[in-house]
Amino acid sequence: MGDAITKPTTRRRALLALGVAAAVVLSGCTAGRNSVDQNSTPIAADIAGQLDAAVGEAMALSGSSGALVGVWSAAGEWTVAHGTTEIGGSAPMTGGMHFRIGTNTTAMTCTVLLRLVDEGTVTLDDPVSTYLPRLVGVAGVTLGQLCQGTSGLGSYSPVLAGEFVHNPLRTWPAMELVSQGLATPRTGAPGSVWGPSNTGIVLLGMALERATGRQWAALYDEYIFHPLGLHDTSYPHAGDVDLPAPHSHGYAAAVGADGPVCTAITDNTLLSNSMSGVAGGVVSTLADMRTWAGALAAGGLLSESSASAQWDTVNEDVTTPPWQRYGLGAEQVGPLRGRTGSIPGFISATLADPDQTMTVVVMLNNSSAGDQFALTLARQLAAIIAEAPAGRGNEPSVALPWTVAQTRAELAAEAACPTVAEIVG
Repeated sequence: MGDAITKPTTRRRALLALGVAAAVVLSGCTAGRNSVDQNSTPIAADIAGQLDAAVGEAMALSGSSGALVGVWSAAGEWTVAHGTTEIGGSAPMTGGMHFRIGTNTTAMTCTVLLRLVDEGTVTLDDPVSTYLPRLVGVAGVTLGQLCQGTSGLGSYSPVLAGEFVHNPLRTWPAMELVSQGLATPRTGAPGSVWGPSNTGIVLLGMALERATGRQWAALYDEYIFHPLGLHDTSYPHAGDVDLPAPHSHGYAAAVGADGPVCTAITDNTLLSNSMSGVAGGVVSTLADMRTWAGALAAGGLLSESSASAQWDTVNEDVTTPPWQRYGLGAEQVGPLRGRTGSIPGFISATLADPDQTMTVVVMLNNSSAGDQFALTLARQLAAIIAEAPAGRGNEPSVALPWTVAQTRAELAAEAACPTVAEIVG
């Protein structure tokens, strides 16, 4: 069902090593937190078959025409480009395609914050009002709380979701998004409870631009992209609505009063990333996201103290299992660490353990099912590896608090628009 991606096995270890070395020079981190114990040989055929079937099923459940997926572990590696670039099309997906990583960007933004903390430019306890003194409604909120999800600020995203899907080319000023978020009900007092908020991340972006006097494209390049050698990763200008070639199309169901309208699937390939800004505007590739996933999980760009702060987690909502907790812009999911991504057209997720004995990256080109669907797929692929029969050698070293069967049931429950009836826009 999918075409195997040419595996960048020879440059992968060198690329990560270069990124780690740069991080040591720039931020004083210790290389010991960046060990890699992944097997570059192809994964066993029967396990690859299970992975392939899982991805195919997830594509059908989400209404996606294409997927990019990679699993790198002690049991071997498996990468695949599934399906076609368009719904109803015939052009195959290929491994080097670019895609919008959506709210995976948040983890990068919060890592930039921590790099600035390491340099002494800001602190996590700095009030937002220090940098945006004229902004009303942020009293008592700190930079760290914006990343932790404990600012108490509501999110603009649910309110504007329909506008984003139906008007993907509109440019959204950051202040307009923040103002909408500040007008929504609060989730609690600053520092009291967790609640996801793109408002908080866009607000953080404004504050750090003020603190540094620099634009975010330059901040990402200095603190994330260049140190890790992410040459195919970028933060486009709001007016640059197309994706770098090559890329697939990206789709989303129209948004109605009762949720997704599955009879009207919109093509959101052309899109202004200003709708999410530094909360979700980065573009990348599967190979680059593999490198990023490992660096995020290991704290490879940060000092020991900042890496510890990033993974000092808090409880999420009451419906979330106890093994899923939130750090500074990223999630602890059992023994794995990562982030989900959603923006109209694409959903994605990364998971890796701190020792990098397992890394999983997934992307689907229909965002209707939401980012948690992508995370559940990543968890399912990790479980397939973890449940592989013993005796193969190079067995995975991570034990997961979920099973393949559980994640398959979750994917079925989270499915949205599995059958495409019409394409509009």
